[in-house]
Amino acid sequence: MSIIQNKKAYHDFFIEEKFEAGMVLEGWEVKSIRAGRVQLKESYVIVKQGAIWLIGCHISPLPTASTHVHPDPTRIRKLLLKANQVEKLIGKVERSGYTLAALDLHYRNGWIKLEMGLAKGKKQHDKRETEKNREWEREKQRLMKHNVAWTALACPSACGPRAAWCCWACCCWARAAPACRSAAAAPPINPD
Repeated sequence: MSIIQNKKAYHDFFIEEKFEAGMVLEGWEVKSIRAGRVQLKESYVIVKQGAIWLIGCHISPLPTASTHVHPDPTRIRKLLLKANQVEKLIGKVERSGYTLAALDLHYRNGWIKLEMGLAKGKKQHDKRETEKNREWEREKQRLMKHNVAWTALACPSACGPRAAWCCWACCCWARAAPACRSAAAAPPINPD
């Protein structure tokens, strides 16, 4: 069961591989995480002195915390991985130019685990392309939900991924690429 996800990491990075790690936590941190008072948005994972550390994860203390404990909400937390996983991550981060991004905080058999990803940074045009493809997939799903007839058509001018499928329904005929509209004589009339 997921506690919190870092959606910004998927926007800023290409995630190549995912790893699950345990966390060294104090008692008040576990109680706060179970209450949902955690933030992963500004957090990142580093390799330091042969160990993996989570930095910038903000865990807000509960207002009913004990008075003899002085909580630090953004303290550095050690991540627990197997030795071969740590060696693999160190090699990828130091030699191959990858970075480690915190993706998800979740429960596994009652333990709190962090899912982190081996990631490469996205350029601005990659982010725009990803957003454009996501919007197109959403639009396709919306049109298919409303029973719009789709017909495959090879686009003669290769005007992009959106022109690979041209919509023959009257509601979308005007939005089809001009080269695709000219390739077909006219949209067939839907008997519905």
